[in-house]
Amino acid sequence: MSRKIERLINLTIALLATRRYLTKNEIFSTIEGYEGAPDAKERMFERDKDDLRNLGIDIEVGGFDPAFDDEAGYRIKSESYVLDLGDITGSEVALLSLAAAAWRGAALDEAAHSALIKLKSIGVESDLDSIPNIAPQIRTPNANFEVISQAISQRAILHFSYVAKDLGTQQRRIAPYAIATRKGFWYLAGLDLDKQSVRTFRLDRIDGELQIAKSSIPFEIPSEFNILKTLETLGQTKVATIDIRKGKAHLLRSNALTTVDKGEWDQITCGYQEIEHIIELILWHGDDAFVIAPSELRLGVIGALKKLVAHHE
Repeated sequence: MSRKIERLINLTIALLATRRYLTKNEIFSTIEGYEGAPDAKERMFERDKDDLRNLGIDIEVGGFDPAFDDEAGYRIKSESYVLDLGDITGSEVALLSLAAAAWRGAALDEAAHSALIKLKSIGVESDLDSIPNIAPQIRTPNANFEVISQAISQRAILHFSYVAKDLGTQQRRIAPYAIATRKGFWYLAGLDLDKQSVRTFRLDRIDGELQIAKSSIPFEIPSEFNILKTLETLGQTKVATIDIRKGKAHLLRSNALTTVDKGEWDQITCGYQEIEHIIELILWHGDDAFVIAPSELRLGVIGALKKLVAHHE
């Protein structure tokens, strides 16, 4: 287990077990791994909070007395942290990408017990019975689960072969953001470095083993990224607005939902799910097609044209 994963697990346990809010000083003095200058500890703690929130763990911030403007403290309410091992949903996956890769036995290891003992020594009472079973024996259907969890924790780039809907195999380079389950399938979400957009990948369509890049610049997960919202959009049809030259672009025209006569041009709307597919279709028609909306599609076409020009220079 890496030191970062161990620190995150112990932080989670301490915030779950405490009967009151813990201050930063109490956290830094009781949980192993917070080392260095005060500024370094602050940055480490802020990043750890972001990591846990990205995994779906809600950290509550509050004070000791609402009547006074005292120092802020932190805790995790046990009722907001529950794993249902029946029909697991995205919100219930909370700590799977962390704990499933890290633990294979008891819920509390020696370091975690040590953190709770230190809290008690400074007068902070902990309630072990309030901690939900955060280390269930969960068996994931994909052998790459642990590799993905490790890459997310280390902010490392993943390389893998992916089977597309047309059954062709594509090489992907992904900055992994999160892993979650939806409707019986496990998904990896992250930034596709070649396409420069956030994509989702079904784990059962990954061909072979994933590889963690040996050397890469660590990346940051955007604060606005939400894995649950990302998975909610899967399978939803988007609508493109495209101007096509009169009498041209017949493949696009045949897929049109609506058509408006604009003189020399017709403006059509058409639905799509895979942005790569519609970009290829638009490029096939050359200057007979002009994307009006959405901006994501417009920028995708522009990016593809720039790559095409670069390859012929």
